[in-house]
Amino acid sequence: MTSGQSAALQLPSFLHGTFRSARQKAKREGLRCGEQYQKDGTFLLPRQMVDVPPGEVVVAHDVVDFQHERPAWRLYMVSDVMSGLREAVNWQNTLLMRDAYEDFCLETAWGALYFVLEQMGPVSAQRTAKRLQAVLNFWEPLESARYLFKKLGMAQTLEEVMVASCDWAMDAWCPLGDDSVRERLATAAERMARATREDCLEAIFREMPRALEHAGKLMHRSVVADPDFQRERLATLDSWSFERVSGARSGDLIWLLTIWDRELEKQ
Repeated sequence: MTSGQSAALQLPSFLHGTFRSARQKAKREGLRCGEQYQKDGTFLLPRQMVDVPPGEVVVAHDVVDFQHERPAWRLYMVSDVMSGLREAVNWQNTLLMRDAYEDFCLETAWGALYFVLEQMGPVSAQRTAKRLQAVLNFWEPLESARYLFKKLGMAQTLEEVMVASCDWAMDAWCPLGDDSVRERLATAAERMARATREDCLEAIFREMPRALEHAGKLMHRSVVADPDFQRERLATLDSWSFERVSGARSGDLIWLLTIWDRELEKQ
């Protein structure tokens, strides 16, 4: 699949419509692609791509989609495509298929933005780097639209959305300097792509304070907040488990802290 770079942002027609119609079209697209995947392990291109006029608003998160009867671009409904995919393969080997579909979609502007905002995980530093780099590859067309992401009723620029979604990546992997958001994301992606285990550990420790701040109730907060305790527990993770948190995403670190807290409770 080629990227088909265009000066305008192009979105698949199945993402446009009322809430109900877009959901139905997205689900049908997933079933269509799932049937093809079962045949030969490939996916189908969307049947119709539509240019999005500059400045038009794209709904990028379901939490801000309140006007269901209003026709709109609903990017977050790529999740319904994936639901159709899983149904088409009868829920068999869905993780492998999901990763393959993500790789397929990262070659498009709409897929790149969806997967970087959806932040499925836990994911490795390398996969996070691929997601960030995909958005950077389509920055100009993506920048032409405005997005409803998490601020109610307020359309945001691409830069504002990336800060809201990926500030953790910049803080963990490019913590210093006055570069633009785009430049910091590029630096973060480059460092993630070639990161060693020690590089990942340094990024994790930079991001741990934020994870602790948002971790909610922890019965043994003082223990799990101790860097020595964290380093000891991280050292015990096998390569697969460590890879899952190597990107240093806040949510993945909260998941780790919660597991450690529960383990302490059982002791």
